[in-house]
Amino acid sequence: MTQKLKAETNSAAQTTLTTITSKDVEHVSEVVDKSTIKQPLVAVYCGSRMGNNPVYEAAARELGDALAKNDMGLVYGGASIGLMGAVADTVISGGAQAVGVIPTFMLDHEIAHEGLTRLHLTDTMHTRKAIMAEYADAFITLPGGLGTLEEIMEIATWRQLYQHEKPMVILNINGFYDPLIEHLKHTAAEGFMKQEDIERLVVCDDIESAVSLLNKLVHIDDPVATHKI
Repeated sequence: MTQKLKAETNSAAQTTLTTITSKDVEHVSEVVDKSTIKQPLVAVYCGSRMGNNPVYEAAARELGDALAKNDMGLVYGGASIGLMGAVADTVISGGAQAVGVIPTFMLDHEIAHEGLTRLHLTDTMHTRKAIMAEYADAFITLPGGLGTLEEIMEIATWRQLYQHEKPMVILNINGFYDPLIEHLKHTAAEGFMKQEDIERLVVCDDIESAVSLLNKLVHIDDPVATHKI
């Protein structure tokens, strides 16, 4: 079962590292304690690198700042590097809650953020994604690599299979996701997915539009049936 380890106390909050296994995910609502989470949490998928264009880091920091100013917190991959770290830094500095979820095997590659409200360790990537989905009241993606793409596509697939009804937003910074959007349109045109499944992935070109949308749609504790995935 879940093992809790003591971690350092920082000025923001006491961070508790919790190792969660794939077996625990069978009862994910019992493992994820949201009683002290007082804000809607937005799952942000993004790169563990900054990218080559400074516009991406600027967008990550702007998003984190906007979430905090609109009384929304963050759940994300738990790292202190890349766009992930930039979002977390600004959410935390804005006084909002931030929950990180990172597999133990990735600790050799991604340095866990030390300033989080709560940090969970997991045994697998699947467990990580299930925990994030349980915490999340909405999903938003910034530019990133294979992992980022896989995460937003998986959560869109869960929506297609009626496992949740939470908002999903693609932040198309600098036209980064133009090729993906065109591919999805092509997929629908070729009869492999419904147009309504594309439309559920709302595309926003700027942070203001994305956060405005979330303000209208996000409700704390909307369910996601992660136990069925």
